[in-house]
Amino acid sequence: MKWVPRNGGGGAGDVRRPSIASPEFIAAVMVHVPDVPAGISWYEKAFPGIKRRYIEIANFHVLVIGNIQLEIVQADEKVSSGAAGSVVYWQVADFDKSLAHWLGIGAVLHRGPMKLEGDQFMCQVRDPWGNCIGLRGPVKRGRRTKP
Repeated sequence: MKWVPRNGGGGAGDVRRPSIASPEFIAAVMVHVPDVPAGISWYEKAFPGIKRRYIEIANFHVLVIGNIQLEIVQADEKVSSGAAGSVVYWQVADFDKSLAHWLGIGAVLHRGPMKLEGDQFMCQVRDPWGNCIGLRGPVKRGRRTKP
């Protein structure tokens, strides 16, 4: 594969990208749960304002957040629910408020919160089926999240 410079080449800002077959964005996040209707209901509470969309050809409901599909699917012998591997981090506008919301609907704090640079914090929470969800964002002035 040929690599091409993103900004013309050279210097500290020389970020390279593949010229072909490069992923452009995250299209979907698949969450495995043992009870799909319960999973869809819980994630609709977790993301206020999320839109549910039905994909007829697959007889499948997805939850849409911006340009990303959150796909709540049946856990099975190949992929079970629970924490094991990659964690998707959702950018939030108000870290403390978002964390309180997730804990209020039954998520359990798994890791963190931890301070990043500036006013940014991050943590992981677990849904009722043990899946990890990452939250990342600023702490608003006047409030402080303990790392």
